[in-house]
Amino acid sequence: MESLGERIHDLRVERKLTQPQLAKKLNVSNCIISKWENNLMEPKATYIIRMCQFFNVTADYLLGLKEFWGML
Repeated sequence: MESLGERIHDLRVERKLTQPQLAKKLNVSNCIISKWENNLMEPKATYIIRMCQFFNVTADYLLGLKEFWGML
């Protein structure tokens, strides 16, 4: 199963954004994006909401619940 960090990374790369560019869009520091993508830290709910809106994905997708519930 793909981690939250991997999903953030994949969505960012799909949209051809650098970590600093995404950080600016979400109003966080560059190192925060790196920590999220490397699963060293998880984003707070407010940032999950912002990412869902920015990337136009559901929270279930971003958090990996879509695949999880499909496996039951």
